[in-house]
Parts: sequence; C-alpha cells; structure tokens
Amino acid sequence: MAQTRPTVAGSLLATDNKPHPLQDTLLAVTLVLGVTALVTAAFNSLHLVSSWAGLIGIVTGASGQFISETTRERFGLVLGLGASAIGFFLGMAHGGLFGGIIG
Repeated sequence: MAQTRPTVAGSLLATDNKPHPLQDTLLAVTLVLGVTALVTAAFNSLHLVSSWAGLIGIVTGASGQFISETTRERFGLVLGLGASAIGFFLGMAHGGLFGGIIG
C-alpha cells in the first residue's frame, strides 16, 4: 500500500494548517530579544541592554513554550531562549541588571 506524505500549506510555523498568531508573535519577540542580548553581550559597556533583553527574552520564550503547538514553533523558541540565556548571563557577568545605576 502506497503511503502519502502530508502536504504543508499555509504558515511556515503552523504545520497543522491553522493560524497561531500569539505563538508566532512570542516566537518573533523571543528571537529578536535573543539576538539583541547576544550581540550586545559582546560589549562590556552594554551590559544593561544585554541583561535586560536576555531576561525578558527568557520570560517570553518560556511562556511561548507553554502554549506552543507545533514543532517548528518550539524549535525557534529554543533557539531564542538559548541566545537570550547566553546574553543574559554575559550581561550579568559584565555588570548586571542595575550595575552602576543603583548602589
């Protein structure tokens, strides 16, 4: 018996052919914050940006993981979470969330 392969039409992130606007938005925000945190973590003077962007990216990525419905969404969220976490940790090592502002 010949097996058929399902065709995927529609959104790149929705493999079940249904729209997922909230999940796609959380994915995009997590990826943007992760890239921002990772890039700004390379500069010691931008530790405030990298630590805050990383922290917010971790929160949005974790909440996106709770409500994600497709594998593609989860894959992108894990990439964004990893970049956010690395940026957050490097930002904390360079001065933290309030370094130089408080205390």
